[in-house]
Amino acid sequence: MTLPSQAGIVVIGGGIIGCSTAYHLARDHKADVVLLEQGKLTSGSTWHAAGLVGQLRSSASITRVLKYSVELYKGLEAETGLATGWKMTGCLRLATNADRWTEFRRLATTAKSFGMDMQLLSPDEVKKMWPLMETGDLVGASWLPTDGQASPSDITQSLAKGARMHGAKLFEEVRVTGFAMKDGRITAVKTDKGDIACDKVVNCAGQWARQVGAMAGINVPLQPVKHQYIITEKIDGLATDAPTIRDPDRRTYFKEEVGGLVMGGYEPNPQAWTTGDVPNDWEFRLFDDDYDHFEQHMAQAIARVPALETVGVKQMINGPESFTPDGNFILGVAPECANMFVGAGFNAFGIASGGGAGWVLAQWVVDGEAPLDLWVVDIRRFSNLHRDRQWVCDRTLEAYGKHYTIGFPHEEYLSGRPRIVSPLYERLGGHRAVFGSKLGWERPNWFAPDGVEPEDVYSMGRQNWFQAVGEEHRHVREKVGIFDQSSFAKYEMTGADALKALDWICANDVNKPVGRLTYTQLLNTRGGIEADLTVSRLGEDRFYIVTGTGFRTHDLSWIEDHVGKGLDVALNDVTEDFGTLTLMGPRARDVLSAVTDADVSNTAFPFGHAREIQIAGHTVKALRVTYVGELGWELHVPIAATGEVFDALMTAGEAHGIRPIGYRALESLRLEKGYRAWGSDITPNDTPQEAGLGWAVKLRKNTDFVGRRALENAAGEALKKRFAGFTVDDPAIVLVGRETILRNGEPVGYLTSGGYGYTLGKNIGYGYVRNAAGVGDDFLASGDYELVVAMERTPAKIHLEPMYDPAGEKIKA
Repeated sequence: MTLPSQAGIVVIGGGIIGCSTAYHLARDHKADVVLLEQGKLTSGSTWHAAGLVGQLRSSASITRVLKYSVELYKGLEAETGLATGWKMTGCLRLATNADRWTEFRRLATTAKSFGMDMQLLSPDEVKKMWPLMETGDLVGASWLPTDGQASPSDITQSLAKGARMHGAKLFEEVRVTGFAMKDGRITAVKTDKGDIACDKVVNCAGQWARQVGAMAGINVPLQPVKHQYIITEKIDGLATDAPTIRDPDRRTYFKEEVGGLVMGGYEPNPQAWTTGDVPNDWEFRLFDDDYDHFEQHMAQAIARVPALETVGVKQMINGPESFTPDGNFILGVAPECANMFVGAGFNAFGIASGGGAGWVLAQWVVDGEAPLDLWVVDIRRFSNLHRDRQWVCDRTLEAYGKHYTIGFPHEEYLSGRPRIVSPLYERLGGHRAVFGSKLGWERPNWFAPDGVEPEDVYSMGRQNWFQAVGEEHRHVREKVGIFDQSSFAKYEMTGADALKALDWICANDVNKPVGRLTYTQLLNTRGGIEADLTVSRLGEDRFYIVTGTGFRTHDLSWIEDHVGKGLDVALNDVTEDFGTLTLMGPRARDVLSAVTDADVSNTAFPFGHAREIQIAGHTVKALRVTYVGELGWELHVPIAATGEVFDALMTAGEAHGIRPIGYRALESLRLEKGYRAWGSDITPNDTPQEAGLGWAVKLRKNTDFVGRRALENAAGEALKKRFAGFTVDDPAIVLVGRETILRNGEPVGYLTSGGYGYTLGKNIGYGYVRNAAGVGDDFLASGDYELVVAMERTPAKIHLEPMYDPAGEKIKA
């Protein structure tokens, strides 16, 4: 075996993800691919995976990725001649209480929204399908007939053979020892058998992905966790095509294997393996059986399938699987190194994801941008916080423990908090703030009135904060409120070519006089929305960019990646240099004018302008912009002065009834106004025209920008989908997103976000209405609309204009 001295793309890792990526690179892109595996193919964690294949996730794109896996596994044997062990047995998910049943009714609605037929069954129907099951405690079950199971090793070998058939070269027993780097890029992969010069590297090293990444200076925040399951001897009366079972209230899962059962679970007290390096020689190896730890699953499983009490255990598998701090896998190009891509951290659904993840990752590697909205798995969702291995371990174990718990809306993680606090943390705590966290930042979600416990009580219906948030909402509409938004991501771009760089990156026109603010999208080459932010021109060649907390790494990287070669531009992340106090409401000007000498009248300081003003002896960047639909300013304050400026505003605002407001009210306020949220309402799958944001695109100007060509090519055609708002009068309904939109009884889309509008006194949802023949105004206006909420239809009204202050008079007051 001689390694080639060069290759176009080197894939590191011969598990299911690496083999799938190599297969798709070779099959779809005819790429020059070399795959390196330090041991034998599958020898890391693929070989001991349980092999359940489920498809439904809360993201439409990830569901599409998993559906693709199933299609691939069905047809792979015909192509390669190697069986995959794919069996479409269907999957039963069991519910034993009312909250779980509500969750399943919502999930079944989501499934239908995503084009999958999930059915809800009675306990009797379950018993007929699975006679060995004890069903006395069931409320019901969900049934997805297209789910199934497969043999992880067989799929991987079949993908590896397919990759070779399409020209990829696969090498076993080759260990990567480092990388040759130049200007932040990898130029060659170093191995114990020689070096390979290459253009791109794909890190699919499983539980070693963190170590492999570290050799190139990149962070892959995953944590190996010990996951156990048993394989039993043959059980009489168990059908070979028995559906797989997920029994989340008992935290266990089952699948048929050679006449017996595989049974495992997700315990609330999981065991991490190591926060250090995983040994390189961990090949086809397992940990010792730990029956004491597994006993909790055994007891629950016997209660569900009594036959387990008397059947022998053939084998126990106790092996490490890679998990991540949020339960989603990790894909994409590393922010620290422009040509290392990652596919790792699959949270024990690597077999279900394998086929589809390899498909999208291969496309991403070749194009340099993701083929669809993969934000929930994008490696750029992390930040420097995730370099702390102990924090990652604690949060990952918490996420593992929640694998089978009921997913209540608005649920917050508790581990590793508080991590990053604004200077106002103590002050807001004094106002009875109930905090949530976003990318490590503690942020006030709501403020508990006297007599209400300042903590979230989760439920499937209206939660304990519902009235309190309504009061905060009303306060902003009628008086004035102050939001601590210090967690906003903030960047400064300077340099002689700053305008030129931003002109190319931004879809809207940022070439405005100093002192102007521009709301703009950043587009990909498909015209899809990659970011949604504001750019303020503070000087001829000085721009201040503000974006959402969670998008800090992603948006900074996107801008960096698209600054033209050789331009004189400096881009700095200044997030922690400035606190942000957002002053909003009809009395906002009264409060602001009391603390500054600057003229903040509408004539001197109109909407869409940015100025530096003095407050309490400090220079503050004042941005006149809003996400709530009222008169107001974002005040960006030197971080050390945040407390002082807050105190000055609170004192001056006393006469006007000022009070602090939380993020839950921010959400209900923006819903009434129809402002889009990136990651849900607008994503890389949606163009500004489809999203009703065409007014923010400079197509009338003769300036090229990223995505322009795609938008021009689509300009002649009718839009196939359009963003619209919906209201539902029934106060008992709770909208959370992904509810199906029906037009004249036919499904035409689903909600991308949902909530309650306290000023309107109605439930509000937004989503895209789709129609292959085109969605014109007539089509939208002429339909009768309903929403399917938790499998029940409810009448809805469509809105094409903002529901609150459609003329925008309030914000321009």
